[in-house]
Amino acid sequence: MVDFPIEVVRGQFPALSLTDKGRRRIYLDNPAGTQVPQAVADEVSRCLLTTNANLGGYFETTIAAQSVVDEAHQAMADFLGAASFEEIIIGANMTTLTYHMSRTLGRTLKPGDEIILTRMDHEGNVSPWLQLAEDFGLVVRWLPFEEKSWQVEEATLTGLLSDKTKLVALNYASNLTGSINRVKALTAIAKQAGALVYVDAVQFAPHGLIDVQELGCDFLICSAYKFFGPHMGILWGRREVIDGLKPYKCRCSSNGLPERFELGTPQIELMAGLTAAVDYFAELGAAAGEGGSRRQKIARAFEACIAYENPLAQRLIDGLSDISGLTIHGITDRKRLADRVPTVSFTVDGIVPETIVRQMNAENIFLWSGHNYAWEIVHQLGIPAEQGVVRIGIAHYNTAPEIDETLESVHRVIAMLRQQRS
Repeated sequence: MVDFPIEVVRGQFPALSLTDKGRRRIYLDNPAGTQVPQAVADEVSRCLLTTNANLGGYFETTIAAQSVVDEAHQAMADFLGAASFEEIIIGANMTTLTYHMSRTLGRTLKPGDEIILTRMDHEGNVSPWLQLAEDFGLVVRWLPFEEKSWQVEEATLTGLLSDKTKLVALNYASNLTGSINRVKALTAIAKQAGALVYVDAVQFAPHGLIDVQELGCDFLICSAYKFFGPHMGILWGRREVIDGLKPYKCRCSSNGLPERFELGTPQIELMAGLTAAVDYFAELGAAAGEGGSRRQKIARAFEACIAYENPLAQRLIDGLSDISGLTIHGITDRKRLADRVPTVSFTVDGIVPETIVRQMNAENIFLWSGHNYAWEIVHQLGIPAEQGVVRIGIAHYNTAPEIDETLESVHRVIAMLRQQRS
């Protein structure tokens, strides 16, 4: 295990020290939402108590509230490597923002135009486009993932593109298999065909540095509550693309960027927490020795986190692989750890995933079962959607002893359930 300040990190997350009737908690539900540092909660509280006003006035609290909003947009520009804060659109959540942007883009499309969706994505980057296609008479082409590599392959995408392709919706990392797609390469292929590229980075954002300019995509979306922040969605849009779009909005609201894409009064107090979440990464990078810009500190933080998380993921995978009849749905080759995030899903022959999870939840080990909105993945793999998988998701505040305790529980619970069945 690398030299990572795990105790310092854990000390910043109050939830990690909570107990229930004296029993510790193990948070492995992170793909569905992470815990937050004290600084995030403090900033939300401070904003509500000291800068609580709507925007657009000339008195102290409204001026301060505007600063909170501006700082959040700049923080996310630094987090994503955007050229300008004006490219950052902040809203309620990823799904709501994607629905909104899909309808905006729908104004530029005509019947017969084609869009490509993957069999690998979360429904938040599938259903909005499916329903758009239904409303506008568009043609949907499906892009499967390769079950040997667990990734979307460039050749498969190339075979689906045509001069009618207007949009390709991709995911950066799967919330079920954990696999990371080669987004830069896939984007380049789609752009050569003249298509816009919309990237769902919700599952990648907590685990790796995102550089939207290097990726070459047109849109990228993520969720703050997946990277230790409040419940918000953030959408980056390339300036030259969003400049030409006409969003659905109130007639009298601003036509400026990014305001014309941000409907209604913003969640100002959550934006304060969003900036604090980004600054948490920057502080972690500074502690790792980076003295440069906030962006450089964030990059260093991710280097440290990846080096810490990957051995934990391998420890989990190795321990699960010892169980007969257990299938891990995702990359297990230790040489390919860089091709996945530390989200590991599995099924066990003859045992419904929920029964495993209920037993482990009763031991205060927090994890999920079900399809987890990876609707297309479970169908491609032939997994019953009503059952899904057991999903264990590691964050950089988890520890090796927690993984060991979780593995012990998995072994014991499966053995108990098999004994009950026999």
